[in-house]
Amino acid sequence: MQRLATTWFVVLLAMGAAQAAEKTVPPPETVDKLAWLAGCWNVDGAEPGSGEQWSTAAGGTLLGASRTVKGGKTTAFEFVQIRLTEPGQLAYIVQPAGQPPVIFNLLRQDKPNEFIFANLDNDFPSRIIYRHDSERILHASITGTMKGKLTTIDFPMTRGRCEAAPLARGK
Repeated sequence: MQRLATTWFVVLLAMGAAQAAEKTVPPPETVDKLAWLAGCWNVDGAEPGSGEQWSTAAGGTLLGASRTVKGGKTTAFEFVQIRLTEPGQLAYIVQPAGQPPVIFNLLRQDKPNEFIFANLDNDFPSRIIYRHDSERILHASITGTMKGKLTTIDFPMTRGRCEAAPLARGK
């Protein structure tokens, strides 16, 4: 009888440990946690047209584009995806000015409003950080080694209206 009680105790203990392990398993990564990024963001202090535009999360992907305007001309642009890669890693995949894509995996999430993506094999940038302080304020920055020196470039942004040109109507 004592042996049966010991066996049941071990079984119950194992079940309790399994349930506790299930509760501590982190939820799967998803782009939905970055849904706040959707919309248009204007770079503070930059020429009109400089900023980022992000789609809503759909199909497990956020799509984005950025543009830098100087002297009335586009001087830089890039296309971006935030999505899960094959190993189930949330990643920021950037394709600057038509160059091959570069993948930055989510290094960590500090608080629900700050995401740090990293690719330590890439000199500059090696880290991309997105943090939103409110529905209207976004801080993006890139950090890495440039000319042998650790460099950070900040992009403070404010949510703007996504303007669209009126459609021409046929006569």
